[in-house]
Amino acid sequence: MPGSKQPARGRASALGAYVALLRGINVGGKNPVPMKDLTAIFERARCGEVRTYIQSGNVVFRATSRVIERLPQAFARAMSDRFGYSVPVVLRSSAELAAVERHNPFLEAGVDPRTLLVLFLTERPRPAGLGALDPHRSPPDEFCVRGREIYLRCPNGFGRSKLTNDYFDAKLGTTSTGRNWQTVLKLIEMTKQ
Repeated sequence: MPGSKQPARGRASALGAYVALLRGINVGGKNPVPMKDLTAIFERARCGEVRTYIQSGNVVFRATSRVIERLPQAFARAMSDRFGYSVPVVLRSSAELAAVERHNPFLEAGVDPRTLLVLFLTERPRPAGLGALDPHRSPPDEFCVRGREIYLRCPNGFGRSKLTNDYFDAKLGTTSTGRNWQTVLKLIEMTKQ
C-alpha cells in the first residue's frame, strides 16, 4: 500500500548465537584476563547475553552480523588498551560449531572422545600449506583437516604431541586455537540455550 510502512523486524530476530575462542589467556600464569573483564569487553562491543565458559577464553554471546564483522578488530583494540597485549580470537556461529560435531571423522571411527581435540583456524588453509603437513609427524597421533578445523586424536595426550598450534600455524599460514572434545560439546550446548 502506498505510504504504509513495513513492520520493523524485531532486534532479537537479527541476533545469532556465536562463540569466540581466544588463544593463550590464563594459561600457565600468562596473559591473565578476569572473566568479568572479558564479559565487559564483549558487552561494550554490542554483544548480548554474554557468558564465559571456564577460564581459558571461551565466550558465548548473541550478536548481529554487523557486530560480528567488526568484532575481531574491536576486541583486539580493547584487549590492547585494557591489558597491553594482543590475543587472537576465532569466531564460530552456532551452526558452524554444530557442523564441527557432525564432521568429526574420529567419532565415526569410534575412538575414545577423551583423546579428541579440535583446532579452530582463523581462515581456511591454502592447498600448498595442506600439502606441507606431515601425517607421520607424531605417531600414534592422527589429524584430519576439514575446512577451518583440524580434528586431532592424541591417545597419549595433547601435551606430548608434536601436532601443536605452532606447527599447524607455521605450515598453514593461519592462527589456531584448540579445544578438547568435551569443551566443544559444552560450547555447542551453550549456543542452543
